[in-house]
Amino acid sequence: MAAAVSSSPPAGWRASPRVLARLLAGLWLFGTGDALVVSAGLGNSPWTVLAQGLSRQTPLSIGEATIAVSFVLLAIWIPLRVRPGLGTLLNAILVGVALDTTLALLGHAPLGLRVAELAAGIALVGVGSGLYLGAALGPGPRDGLMMGLHHRTGRPVALLRGAIEVTALTAGGLLGGTVGIGTLAFALLVGPAVAAGLRLLRAL
Repeated sequence: MAAAVSSSPPAGWRASPRVLARLLAGLWLFGTGDALVVSAGLGNSPWTVLAQGLSRQTPLSIGEATIAVSFVLLAIWIPLRVRPGLGTLLNAILVGVALDTTLALLGHAPLGLRVAELAAGIALVGVGSGLYLGAALGPGPRDGLMMGLHHRTGRPVALLRGAIEVTALTAGGLLGGTVGIGTLAFALLVGPAVAAGLRLLRAL
């Protein structure tokens, strides 16, 4: 007798309304925070340096370039045999949409306000990351690439993540993306911001 085939979605694609709401809110906050960092004009996160560089060399907006880069990374997942989830797909699309939407609402600000934008942006990226990671619905495109390379090569995660980030930053800088003190601030502060976001999630 043939085994019954389950019609339920695989793990990583099932989400309660509450978890899905957290995921969507987290991704939108992440994109909003990233837009504030871009608007500050003091230097972007490595991957947004790349997206901004691509947007300056192509007809794409920075959000559209973010989405395009995400799907290129997902294509690289295929030979690495990394499995996406619902969160992976939504991450690839929603962060770029939120980034463009928020940038369209922001104007040029004086330096003091731009520093505040940078700080608020990093904080929002942290909170958004906490909400997104807590949903556990699949890694983001960049995290999946890192883990896939780790499983294939056996190299330390920290080494691979650093190499990937430096590659994205270098390529983006060469294409015209903004690198500056904000890039350094993001690198130093985003880890504590994500940790704070995860603590906030546990308190909800």
